[in-house]
Amino acid sequence: MIDIDSIKQYLLSLQGQISDALMQMDDELKLTEDEWDREGGGGGRTRVMQGGKIFEQGGVNFSHVFGDALPPSATANRPELAGRTFQALGVSLVIHPLNPYVPTTHMNVRFFIAEKENAEPVWWFGGGFDLTPFYGFKEDARHWHETAKAACHGFGEDSYTKYKNWCDDYFYLKHRQEPRGIGGLFYDDLNEDGFESCFNFMQSVGDHFLKAYLPIVERRHNTDYGERERNFQLYRRGRYVEFNLVYDRGTLFGLQSGGRTESILMSLPPLVRWEYDHQVETGSAEAELYDIFLKPQDWLASEK
Repeated sequence: MIDIDSIKQYLLSLQGQISDALMQMDDELKLTEDEWDREGGGGGRTRVMQGGKIFEQGGVNFSHVFGDALPPSATANRPELAGRTFQALGVSLVIHPLNPYVPTTHMNVRFFIAEKENAEPVWWFGGGFDLTPFYGFKEDARHWHETAKAACHGFGEDSYTKYKNWCDDYFYLKHRQEPRGIGGLFYDDLNEDGFESCFNFMQSVGDHFLKAYLPIVERRHNTDYGERERNFQLYRRGRYVEFNLVYDRGTLFGLQSGGRTESILMSLPPLVRWEYDHQVETGSAEAELYDIFLKPQDWLASEK
């Protein structure tokens, strides 16, 4: 039995848990909370945190929208959904730290259902989390992927490998021919094994996010940095903007479905820079990002 109320309760709780944890870690963060309504049906609650000593800006957004027809981004590969009413619930977050040695991160968990009279409902879960370092550390990459693997435990022997590879493929900037970061998990159209199992997996992914990210923040946020590192961070943030505005399905769905623009674009960093034909110094820490960390690989290989 599909239980949308339980999904909504979980997502609201997850939003509160994550935003509270960030505020507790960084007591200089200033929180802005907006509850909003969507003209076509539904609404959401947006929490944006800014001006911290650790986190320059972070947003944790909950939305529950519904309407008479899915937008083109949702039906492009699923024409059978045309003409169905829909509901979409999710929590999406992006965190942009101040210190360049702390990676940016993104997490999203969501549920869709499309219904039509005299027809079985079509539903699925999607989401995942990924990490975008500016200065990479193998210790951090290993911890991130160990936690991602733990989130998949009990949901199929090959689930971590499957969703890790899917993440590597999805968060890839084709026009740059490079991944956005070191990946993590990504899954979509999940409805195998029934509603309860899929909902449990969504909760496992959501519940493992803080376990994956906060230890890395603790480890790196006091690292000394200067203008060089800050400029490289701002330059690399440009890749984040490019991906979100060109490829990201969630951004396209939100804009095409008439969602709240301010909430959808909260994922963009507060400061960013582009530089024509930017080149890094051979053998530098910046070059190491490209040479080692922006090459999809098995970060847990040392465990074998």
